Amino acid sequence: MASPRASIVVVEWTDPGGGTDPPTYIAPLHIHHEDDEAWYVLDGALCVRVGDDVVDVPAGGAVLVPRGTPHTYWNPRPSPTRYLLVMTPRIQRLIAALHAGGGADAAAVFAAHRSEYLGWP
Repeated sequence: MASPRASIVVVEWTDPGGGTDPPTYIAPLHIHHEDDEAWYVLDGALCVRVGDDVVDVPAGGAVLVPRGTPHTYWNPRPSPTRYLLVMTPRIQRLIAALHAGGGADAAAVFAAHRSEYLGWP
């Protein structure tokens, strides 16, 4: 349970496995205009696109995406990965809104959370 005054939120996530070519992206390419976001890999691996660079993040590794930077990420292996997503409460609300679905336009949902949807790579 997060404090209502918290400035960061840490959530554990899993991905069942990717390893496909092209990658099976976990999130579309997007920008958070006012919020930083980070990943810490517990098991498996992630690839995180940070701007034009791709960062390979093995278990025990981390990556930070500064606000204003286009990014997306995926599991590069066919086996599961488990990771911590470190984010602001605003990003947590964005993710919740996206997962709630309801037919909302993705670009509008991102914009409502001071972020920008750039589409699926």
